[in-house]
Amino acid sequence: MSGAARAASAMTAKILVVEDDLTIRTLLGMALQGAGYRDVLMAGRGDDGFATAAREHPDLVLLDVMLPGLDGFSVARRIRETPDLAATRIVMLTARTEPEDICRGLEAGADDYVTKPFDRQVLLARVKAVLRRGLPVTEGVDLDGLTIDEAGRRATLRGKALDLTGGEFDLLVRLVAHRGRIFARSAAERTVDVQVAKLRQKLGPWAKHIETVRGIGYRVG
Repeated sequence: MSGAARAASAMTAKILVVEDDLTIRTLLGMALQGAGYRDVLMAGRGDDGFATAAREHPDLVLLDVMLPGLDGFSVARRIRETPDLAATRIVMLTARTEPEDICRGLEAGADDYVTKPFDRQVLLARVKAVLRRGLPVTEGVDLDGLTIDEAGRRATLRGKALDLTGGEFDLLVRLVAHRGRIFARSAAERTVDVQVAKLRQKLGPWAKHIETVRGIGYRVG
């Protein structure tokens, strides 16, 4: 069962910690388990972290930036490019506090950004808040007449099936699963603009829910 198909509560959420510092990784695991998160996975390298995410479909990834193998930005981008991980939330952890670093993390697909050193209670509150953002679309959510069946790869609008390409369907899932969060795309990803334009045409009046965030990307409100 994927992360998108589970209720992301403290008792059921699967959380992956990707941190190369063993002491910090252990402390994070203890803090999460102490807060009631029973399913906590660990990885010490970026490439291992992504491989674990692709295999385990966690609800949330606590992701350090400076990692061996792949850095955190690269891991975040790969997660966001993987349709099966559309519902996975990302909280980046780093000692880098420059605004450009924070923006880079958010543009790579992070839902939140926590700087080191961090207060344990504040971190846990951020994790809880990020897990609450957006309901999984596979749980029968009706968003103004739009419903999505990820397993069957079908989307219907007011009972009528939408004729979407694979890319358009994946984009719609990604936007709706994380409604309220900006889907950032780089200047090199202009094909996303084309997909959004075609998706808006097929959605008709419902397309008003897809907001363009100038210079960054898109968001479903």
